Amino acid sequence: MRNISDLIESYLKQILQNSSEGTVEIQRSELAEKFSCVPSQINYVISTRFTLEKGYYVESKRGGGGYIRIQQVDLPSLEAVQRHIAQTVGDQIDQNAAEGLIYQLEEARFITAREAQLLRAGVSRDVLVLVLPLRDQIRAKLLKTMLIALLAK
Repeated sequence: MRNISDLIESYLKQILQNSSEGTVEIQRSELAEKFSCVPSQINYVISTRFTLEKGYYVESKRGGGGYIRIQQVDLPSLEAVQRHIAQTVGDQIDQNAAEGLIYQLEEARFITAREAQLLRAGVSRDVLVLVLPLRDQIRAKLLKTMLIALLAK
């Protein structure tokens, strides 16, 4: 059985998919009521699953008429994806940012779920048992090289 965070994430992604603008605007309290949870659960889902690294831009306005606006950031072409990778990865990248980029590429269907799983395994801190900043530098080189190979297919 899926947990409440998974259900909220799926619901928001479904609304985003059905939106012609690729944007959803919600009120935290209404969503919390719909899923019978506390508003902080909504905050948790949005802050962990709808990040810029994962391809989402989130804008929040608190107060009486407050809202949360989630917009999906599209990666339209291979050239744009390659630029995005170069900017995101740079000379070093930590594990969270690397996993976010992999997630974003998988969501946009530039890589398969299997390829994403292999990439995550290859850049894991459990595999790259090195001191910082060397670990993040090696991770960046590995990730860029593997993505170039995958996207050239």
